[in-house]
Amino acid sequence: MIAEFRLPDLGEGLTEAEVVQWLVAPGDTVALNQTLAEVETAKAVVELPSPYEGTVSTLHAEAGETVAVGAPLIAFDVEGAEEAPSAPAEEKAQPNLVGYGAAPASGGRPARRARRVASPPVADTAVLEAAPHDASPAASVEVVRERPRSTPPVRAYAKRLGVDLALVSAVVGDRVITRDDVDSFVGGAASSDPDVIPSATRAPADASALGATDRELRIPIRGVRKHTAAAMVQSAFTAPHVTVFHTVDVTATMDLLASLKEDRSLAQHRIGPLAVIAKAVCLALGRAPGLNSHWDEDAGEIVQYGFVDLGIAAATDRGLIVPNIRDAERLTLTELADALKGLAETARAGKTTPADLAGGTFSISNIGVFGVDAGTPILPPGQSGILAVGAVRRQPWEYRGEIALRQLMTLSLSFDHRLVDGAEGARFLKDVADVLEEPGRAMLLR
Repeated sequence: MIAEFRLPDLGEGLTEAEVVQWLVAPGDTVALNQTLAEVETAKAVVELPSPYEGTVSTLHAEAGETVAVGAPLIAFDVEGAEEAPSAPAEEKAQPNLVGYGAAPASGGRPARRARRVASPPVADTAVLEAAPHDASPAASVEVVRERPRSTPPVRAYAKRLGVDLALVSAVVGDRVITRDDVDSFVGGAASSDPDVIPSATRAPADASALGATDRELRIPIRGVRKHTAAAMVQSAFTAPHVTVFHTVDVTATMDLLASLKEDRSLAQHRIGPLAVIAKAVCLALGRAPGLNSHWDEDAGEIVQYGFVDLGIAAATDRGLIVPNIRDAERLTLTELADALKGLAETARAGKTTPADLAGGTFSISNIGVFGVDAGTPILPPGQSGILAVGAVRRQPWEYRGEIALRQLMTLSLSFDHRLVDGAEGARFLKDVADVLEEPGRAMLLR
C-alpha cells in the first residue's frame, strides 16, 4: 500500500517550507519517527519525523525546492508494516506533529542509520589535495558512510561555499563540524596565488542554472530573508514609526558589572550590559503601558499586555531572527543573563523553534556589538516598541561640573505613534536611562 506524507502545518500559520536536505532516499527502509528531512520555514529549521514504517517510494520534492503546506512531500510503501510484530495495531502511537508527525513507538530513540552515498563523478582537485587521500574514493566506487555531523546553519554555509562536508569530516574526525572547520578547510584548499579563487569556493560548473555570472550572483529570496523582508515592509507601511535618541552615561553600570564579575558566587552567570538593559526595560514598561501593547486593527481595540515577552534580535547565518524571553518581567538579573545566554546559543546552533519566535511584546536590538552607536530600528509586526542599544564608548562628558572621561551609550527607541505619544516614549527612555546611569534607581521602579 502506498501512503503519502504531506507537508504538515508547522505552526504560526506558515504556508510553505523549503526542503534543506533529505536524510532518506527512494528504496530506503525507515522506522516510525525516524527523521526524514530537514525543512526551513520562514522562522526555523525543522526536522520532520516519519509517520510510517516502510520503504521510501517517491520523493516529491528536491532539496532546495519550496513546498506548500498540504502538498505531497514523500510517499511510502507500507505493505510490510502490518506484518511487523513490534506492536498490535491498536497500540501503535498516533501522529503528533500538528496532525502529521509521529510519537515514538518505544521509549528508545531511533539510531541514526548509515546512508549509501555514491561518490561524485568529478572530484575537485584542490579539495582532494586538502583532505586525506583515503577520504576521496575513486568515482566509480560506491561507499557507505554516515552523514557528516553538523548543524543546519553549518550545512547551509558549506553549501554556499561549495564544500563537501564529508571531506571536512575526514579532516576533523568524528566530532561535530563547526563553521570554523569549514573556513579552515577552504583556507587549506586555497591557491597560493592571491588572484586565484579557491576551487572549494567557486560557483558550480552549472552556474548559469543559478543565475550566476562572473560579475554578479543571484540568490533566491526565501526562508528567513523572505519572511524578514515581508515583515519589515508590512511594519514600515502599517505603523507610523517615530524614533527618539538619548545618550546615557553608563559608567556606574559598567562598574557594577565589573564588581559582579569578581563575585565568585556569580561565576557561572555571564551578566553583561544587555542583561542590565533588559531588566531596566522590563521595569520601565510597567510605567509605559503603550509600549507593551498591540494595535488590533480588525477588532478596533488596543491590547495592553500584563506581561513582557521580551524579543532579542539575533543575527544568525540564516538571517535576523527575534526569539523571545517569556515573562521576562518576572526574572531576576541573573535569570535574565542566563536566558540571554541560552537564547544566543540556541540561535547560533540553528535550533530556535517557531514557538520561540512567536509573539513578543517588546524587542531589543543590540547594534553595539557591531560597533554601531545609533540607528532607527523597524518595529517587529504587532509590537509597539523596539529599543536599539549602541556601543559603549569612553568619551569626554560633563560630570559633576567638570569634564571627565566617562563610558557612554546611545539608546534609540522606535515606537508606533498610534499607540504611543512623544511624552510617553520620552518618559520610557528616561526611565531606562536612569537605571543605567544609577543602577540603584531600579529600587524605585515597579
